[in-house]
Amino acid sequence: MPTNFTVVPVKDNTREAKDGNEDEDVDDNNMLKEEEEDTTGDGVPKENSPFINNTENDKGSSYDGTNMALFEEEMDSNPMVSSLLNKLANYTNLTQGAHEHEEADDDEGSKKKASPQMGTFMGVYLPCLQNILGVILFLRLTWIVGTAGILESLVIVGLCCSCTMLTAISMSAIATNGVVPAGGSYYMISRSLGPEFGGAVGLCFYLGTTFAGSMYILGTIEILLTYIVPKAAIFVATRKEDEVDALLNNMRVYGSCCLAMMAVVVFVGVKYVNKLALVFLACVILSILAIYAGVIKTIFEPPDFPVCMLGNRTLQNHNFDKCLKTEVIDNITVTTKLWTLFCEGPELNATCNEYFTNNNVTVVQGIPGLTSGVISDNMWSEYGPLDMLVENKKLPSFGGSDPAKDIYMPYVVNDIMTFFTLLVGIYFPSVTGIMAGSNRSGDLRDAQKSIPIGTILAIATTSVICILSVHFVALKWNLVIGTLSWPSPWVIVIGSFFSCCGAGLQSLTGAPRLLQAIARDGIVPFLQVFGHGKANGEPTWALLLTAGICEIGILIASLDSVAPILSMFFLMCYLFVNLACAVQTLLRTPNWRPRFKYYHWALSFLGMSLCLALMFISSWYYAIVAMVIAGCIYKYIEYRGAEKEWGDGIRGLSLNAARYALIRLEDAPPHTKNWRPQLLVLLNLDSDQGVKHPRLLSFCTQLKAGKGLTIVGNVIEGTYLTKETEAKKAEQNIKASMSAERTKGFCHVVVSSNLRDGVSHLIQSAGLGGMKHNTVLMSYKSFYNTLLHYFPTNQDRLGEGTIDVWWVVHDGGMLMLLPFLLRQHKVWRKCKMRIFTVAQLDDNSIQMKKDLQMFLYHLRLNAEVEVVEMHDNDISAFTYEKTLVMEQRSQMLKQMHLSRTEREREAQLIHDRNTASHATLNDKADTGPERVHMTWTKDKLFTERNRNRECNANMAVRDLFNMKPNQSNVRRMHTAIKLNEVVVNKSQGAHLVLLNMPGPPKNRGGDENYMEFLEVLLEGLNRVLLVRGGGREVITIYS
Repeated sequence: MPTNFTVVPVKDNTREAKDGNEDEDVDDNNMLKEEEEDTTGDGVPKENSPFINNTENDKGSSYDGTNMALFEEEMDSNPMVSSLLNKLANYTNLTQGAHEHEEADDDEGSKKKASPQMGTFMGVYLPCLQNILGVILFLRLTWIVGTAGILESLVIVGLCCSCTMLTAISMSAIATNGVVPAGGSYYMISRSLGPEFGGAVGLCFYLGTTFAGSMYILGTIEILLTYIVPKAAIFVATRKEDEVDALLNNMRVYGSCCLAMMAVVVFVGVKYVNKLALVFLACVILSILAIYAGVIKTIFEPPDFPVCMLGNRTLQNHNFDKCLKTEVIDNITVTTKLWTLFCEGPELNATCNEYFTNNNVTVVQGIPGLTSGVISDNMWSEYGPLDMLVENKKLPSFGGSDPAKDIYMPYVVNDIMTFFTLLVGIYFPSVTGIMAGSNRSGDLRDAQKSIPIGTILAIATTSVICILSVHFVALKWNLVIGTLSWPSPWVIVIGSFFSCCGAGLQSLTGAPRLLQAIARDGIVPFLQVFGHGKANGEPTWALLLTAGICEIGILIASLDSVAPILSMFFLMCYLFVNLACAVQTLLRTPNWRPRFKYYHWALSFLGMSLCLALMFISSWYYAIVAMVIAGCIYKYIEYRGAEKEWGDGIRGLSLNAARYALIRLEDAPPHTKNWRPQLLVLLNLDSDQGVKHPRLLSFCTQLKAGKGLTIVGNVIEGTYLTKETEAKKAEQNIKASMSAERTKGFCHVVVSSNLRDGVSHLIQSAGLGGMKHNTVLMSYKSFYNTLLHYFPTNQDRLGEGTIDVWWVVHDGGMLMLLPFLLRQHKVWRKCKMRIFTVAQLDDNSIQMKKDLQMFLYHLRLNAEVEVVEMHDNDISAFTYEKTLVMEQRSQMLKQMHLSRTEREREAQLIHDRNTASHATLNDKADTGPERVHMTWTKDKLFTERNRNRECNANMAVRDLFNMKPNQSNVRRMHTAIKLNEVVVNKSQGAHLVLLNMPGPPKNRGGDENYMEFLEVLLEGLNRVLLVRGGGREVITIYS
């Protein structure tokens, strides 16, 4: 009994051995192909697994175990759990931007990094403390309290500290929701809200950090020139009114020099900055302790800090040594230096200032101590305009003087106009710096534990310090806080000086790295040059840009002017941190599983609202500028930036919004006022799955102008299992063409056994819910290669011309709406609209024109109207002949029961035979076939059969030429010819002709005749759009 065998060729897979001398066979049961190499793709050395049997013959390359044989087919693509855990165990935090989900840095991937060892105290708490306690606390807090009073100062501190505390809660939730590489805030925002928001807010945070460096440098120079070495000033004012300009010029010169030195230090090596960080932090802590010690000392022994008063006006302690008008020396009354400041000379009879003459000078204690009741005196605010005199209302004052001249006297005056919102903007930088811990997440031993605890504790500590400082420094004088310090004022002066230096260095160190991280992410194309640096990764180019921007802040020179600028950028960053936490919480995405549980979306929204309110409270025009900058960056990244898919919350929010909108759209069909063509474009592809004629997409773009729904579809004949690759390639090519033609929409490729069923499936299934197409756009196949290239591209600009609408049948008003939509696009904008309608013999053409003009007026459409009269003419012989030829062709195709290839060949043969005369064919038919009586052979049988078949064909042709045309077809052909003549006569030079498409046949038998009618109707026209509506009104006269 025979046996059936199936022979299957076996491919011998070989791989090169490590030494290159021998080849080894690879067994078909091999499961872990990626484990065959010496190292895995991420640079982690291969580990021996208990599931892999290593033998001398197979080198561990095949899987011979039986305990996991059920999953052996999956091992080629899915690793074993042991391999996965091994990779996770070797994971290290890399620098932000260097190693992402989508890209890997080949150089950094194979390097082993030391495991981070920093804990909560050294890694988060102290850095946050150092960044929060800075120049504003030492130089401006006493002035803020003295101006705003204790109550409003507490409000300012409470608002700012509440804002940072709520932001810290949101940041803790985001930071503990997975691994956060170094670069913290930018990484958190970009991965939570997407590359557009991340890039915009990241650049704003970068600008804020850079201007913070300017502020710290200006604070350093102010301490240096005001309290340490005042004689080092280069510009010295000879008049009091020039003192402000001289101080600003000194700040610019010394600030630029200080910036250059700090930039050189950062360029030479960041390790020196990190080593000095603890020294600078120690200076901050010692300075604060010295202040508190001095405050406690004032309870028992108030410091001797005399303030000279003239009447109730405060005098500047400059250019005089004694608070006296005159003094007695050797029984002789002489004038003092103070006398010469208010009088024209040192003589006792010299002419003096009126207010100086009428009031006495007195000495009061500037720091009376906690037990003196000064706290109750300083409860309320005392704002004032620029150059307002600082007065003590408790002291007597007699007489008056010219206020315009008093500002040039040595009085203490307001150097800026003060109000509550200004003080908020100046004070807010004092509470920034809460991101210092999250920015160092790559160096933390347990970032998910250290960041929340360290940041919140640092904010709580600094908030208590600031609130206590408001009570302790409740003075009405703009004095040096160092006077309070113990044991010497120099402790606070030197400490604040080094504190500002350290903060400035930290800003110049952190800002370039943040810019480098954004540049390496590739979301802002023009910043990619700043992603490069020295061989060790130091951001050289980013440091140069940072120094340049920092110089802008130094040229402003005023600490009070720079502080609100950086407040805006920091508040913008904090706002989006809160927004990111709120969005992720409300979306409830499966990946949102933060370890920090003490958060709520309501707290995040409260923090976001508080940030927004503080932005406009501080400076509404700076807030608008910051938002405009962020908005421009957002739109630029959206338009030109690299597309990233980070699973961000905005995309999740879009999905939820889309789902909600689709469900709402299901409730009712769209109203006529909201109707617009939702296109399904049937596209034709070539053999390589490339788009044959992209101008169809161009026309779609011009018709839609980016509005509404567009689905570009194509049908591939075959089965999906065999055509899957072609379908994906076709989809990619269509999307590329849509992008090139700026067609906004979706692509839908269907694989079907035949074209007719595929198109039917596509029309029925395309779209989703209420977002389904209502219009099908396709090319007219007979003229595909001759007409479509006449249509303009998106780059063309048509000149003066017309769009002609031939309105023969009303099918919903689509013919009226399409030209209006086309004219919204810049390609067709200069074209005018003309509407032609056809009048029959019984119609009043004059009245029809008036009615049509009134109808267009109510539709708010500007168009010229013309009524064309088409009377019932006799049907010409040409119409009969053309109809006869059409029906003969259809009959021929019906009589042939051949395959498609044979049918085409026979149709050509019959067409050639039609040139023979009718009489010749009849003669051949009368003769009849010969009868042959012979012995049959196989060859003779085939010869006789062919002769009979030819005879039958000749008889069929004779019947064709004897047939008469159908009268219905004759009338239709007559209409097509006459209407074509009128359209060509009127619209030959039009840029586009829109025409009612005749109703297609309802059965398959009339397909050939229908296409013939269309060819006759469109003959001689280049740009034609055939339109057929479904009868539903798509345009209305009502508002």
